[in-house]
Amino acid sequence: MPGHREYELAPGGAALRLGRTARLMGILNVTPDSFSDGGRFDAAPAALAQARLMLAEGADIIDIGGESTRPGAEEVSVADELTRVLPAIAALRADGITAPISIDTYKAEVAEQAIAAGATIINDVHGLQREPEVAAVAAQYDAPLVVMHWDKARDIGRDVMAEMARYFDVTLDIADKAGVTRDRIVLDPGFGFAKSLSENYEILRRLPELVAMGFPVLVGTSRKSMIGKLLDMPAHERLAGTIATSVLGYTAGAHIFRVHDIRPNRDALRVAEAALYGPAD
Repeated sequence: MPGHREYELAPGGAALRLGRTARLMGILNVTPDSFSDGGRFDAAPAALAQARLMLAEGADIIDIGGESTRPGAEEVSVADELTRVLPAIAALRADGITAPISIDTYKAEVAEQAIAAGATIINDVHGLQREPEVAAVAAQYDAPLVVMHWDKARDIGRDVMAEMARYFDVTLDIADKAGVTRDRIVLDPGFGFAKSLSENYEILRRLPELVAMGFPVLVGTSRKSMIGKLLDMPAHERLAGTIATSVLGYTAGAHIFRVHDIRPNRDALRVAEAALYGPAD
């Protein structure tokens, strides 16, 4: 099993060390239609309460999203997305929450206004290939950038990891040309996005190949259909499967885990860390 490479992000200027200790990114969807928790946290007070809970349970980052990416979801306008995310970001910062906030968007204008409101990380599910201007926003504000693999046009007859590497070469070229430094980039293999059930598990098994590219890796499998289809379970019953994928991703060398359920994933990842490196003194 590979060890964990050491990295350091600096969202908002505060050091966030990545290495043997897994980092948890708490999912906060301020949407009416997300596949697992749509409508639960789309009002600022509910979003704030959920953020407090996740931080109390050990979240390192709060990821706020205003547009569902579930299959069949309709795209929302920039104005509608801003109406959803800005009050939530403002509520967290007004409450004194200093933890890094990630804005889950592929739109440059949303990313820029979210950073102005207090977000410190950009999480782009289209890997800069929908709106390359997102890279310029990240460079301007020196914001860490999570770039995800989502390639609907890829050749499904070719090796999935080779296709992912080619996709990220394009993403990294966009980032380089915009002035984003490589130490600000996190790769996300995009579990569940334009991938078959077998491909999702192949990617999980071959995750060390992505880790070997030399960037921090984020795993986002929480409650996804790759678990639901395998176990024939609805979204709210997929916690055990999520934990299994988190631990497998961790032992493969991943650093950040984007999840709905913080405490159980945190506990499982602490046990995995002790198994790989020994219990902390």
